Amino acid sequence: MSDQTAAIEALDTLDGWHAEEYAARVHYSGAGDRYSIEFYGPSECVLYWKVKGDGETAVPVGRDTVPEPLRARIRDDLDAAGIDPESEKRSL
Repeated sequence: MSDQTAAIEALDTLDGWHAEEYAARVHYSGAGDRYSIEFYGPSECVLYWKVKGDGETAVPVGRDTVPEPLRARIRDDLDAAGIDPESEKRSL
């Protein structure tokens, strides 16, 4: 098992996270906004998607538009899964 596979599997054990091959995804809502957050194992980076009102459409958003408490939660989740929390800040 590769380190990337182990990282994805570790995220899959955390509350709300779901693994899909090379990525893991979690959904969060707060302050009227909904986000889908994805961690990609091969590139070891996090992408944020803002989910529109229909619940079906999501658009990628920059980290600087995501509330800091949510970003901190994602870094905590990464750390809990044994992934460097600084990867949350990594650009593609």
